[in-house]
Amino acid sequence: MLDKLIRKKGGEPKTDNADRQLLDETAIPGHVAIIMDGNGRWAKKRSLPRIAGHHEGMKTVRKITREADRLGIKVLTLYAFSTENWKRPKPEVEFLMRLPEEFLGTYLPELVERNVRVRMIGDHEHLPPHTRRAITRAMDETAGNDGLILNFAMNYGSRAEITEAVRTIAKAVAENRVKAEDIDESMITDALMTAELPEPDLLIRTSGEVRLSNFMLWQLAYTEFWFTDTLWPDFNEDRLQEAIGVYQARSRRYGGVDKEDTD
Repeated sequence: MLDKLIRKKGGEPKTDNADRQLLDETAIPGHVAIIMDGNGRWAKKRSLPRIAGHHEGMKTVRKITREADRLGIKVLTLYAFSTENWKRPKPEVEFLMRLPEEFLGTYLPELVERNVRVRMIGDHEHLPPHTRRAITRAMDETAGNDGLILNFAMNYGSRAEITEAVRTIAKAVAENRVKAEDIDESMITDALMTAELPEPDLLIRTSGEVRLSNFMLWQLAYTEFWFTDTLWPDFNEDRLQEAIGVYQARSRRYGGVDKEDTD
């Protein structure tokens, strides 16, 4: 039953605008987070190298960013590279580290024009210099924009993020700047990389995998999840709208009950 509620089965996604849902424009999720998965399998199905799938997935990022902006989503967080992804073959990792440079080098003028602000969460110090330069340039050139926030999770791992937040608070306690008994959830939230962002309303994961993979474990506590078998390079505007349609049909109770259930 649960699988039927949260997973979209099927092959290639539809692209006909007539198939798009009529969404409630007053209930668009403010923050959508996406685990972009399935690039390698997309390439394998076509007897192509894995890097071809990553390159195709980059085009999907542009498509979904445009649609998120059009729909009025405020924050779009994309899980681009995890701290565990360094375990992949060296040529694949090197290619992935070049993608931000190519994507931002190609589409940065469009992002600027669309009033999109680029941000990044993750350990930037251990990224290659060319990757850091591309992301820093994009962040600098869009810093004055106040539209959609395009937030890349790059060299990001949630456990490492939480561990660093704990260290920060522990140091403050050791220096008598904070009392241990004053530590609460809001203090931990403020110590995370996402402190200036709202928590995600909707999490989407593509490719049929049903797990979080060390992604925003603290921030996703009350997020609605939507999983689809569609591979990331095949994910399109219709699938995003479908996910939002499911989100709008749910009741977000945050541990409480609906009013009608208490009558």
